[in-house]
Amino acid sequence: MALGTDYAQQDCSLARALEVVGERWSLLILRDAFYGVRRFNDFLVHLDIPRAVLTTRLAALTEAGVLSRVAYQQSPRRHDYVLTDAGLELWPVVHGLALWGGRHATPGGPLRTFHHARCGTRLDASGGCPPCAVHPVPPQDVEMRSHFGPEGPGRDDPVSAVLAGRWRLLRPVRATT
Repeated sequence: MALGTDYAQQDCSLARALEVVGERWSLLILRDAFYGVRRFNDFLVHLDIPRAVLTTRLAALTEAGVLSRVAYQQSPRRHDYVLTDAGLELWPVVHGLALWGGRHATPGGPLRTFHHARCGTRLDASGGCPPCAVHPVPPQDVEMRSHFGPEGPGRDDPVSAVLAGRWRLLRPVRATT
């Protein structure tokens, strides 16, 4: 019997949320959107995702109101994929999963940490900055810091090169054309 694509028998808000963000690749697309990836080709090279899967996931996230398509070029017509207000509300989920993964699934600890851009304090588990009394820090005020060894990131794609070091969330990545 084939695995279903929804949770129709579940009377639960979490099940409804998983119908939006629970497909394979969806959270990684959202992670990259928070990192500032907006263009189809940049998602494609950074995620190593099949083109057809990326097309399907972007369409589903757009239809769900998590991303919006914004034209940046008319001929040929090309779009950026930008987080909507509903998408921005997913920041605590993405941050929480990244923290959990850094503690429990990444040997040697997290490869990226998140800091309040204003003061440099690392965000606490709830995404807040205790010294500034900001809870949670909105993603546009978060700086990501990469903690790769001397060999740098394990990837050599143009998006990874842009994101190495310090990077302000939601700042548009322009890695490919």
